[in-house]
Amino acid sequence: MSDILEQAVAELNEKIGGAGFASSAKFDIAEVGSIVLDASGARISDDDADVTLSADVDTFQQIFSGDLNPTSAFMSGKLTIDGDMGVAMQLASALA
Repeated sequence: MSDILEQAVAELNEKIGGAGFASSAKFDIAEVGSIVLDASGARISDDDADVTLSADVDTFQQIFSGDLNPTSAFMSGKLTIDGDMGVAMQLASALA
């Protein structure tokens, strides 16, 4: 398992915490792997999800650390979204 994925899972679980996430989202990190976030929390997985967010490692690290707003990443083309845009917006609010 990648240290990057394990660190991202820990950061996501800390940010979302007890608030839970009613839908499901997949973070597809180029050349590293995937993380799925749902009501159970974040985990390393390639399961199907309501929305898939794809970007490179640097972009996701900046998003998870709070240095990059997910909406700004999407608008600048650093982040692509496939699936339910409403779920993506809920997730962006939860990560802010």
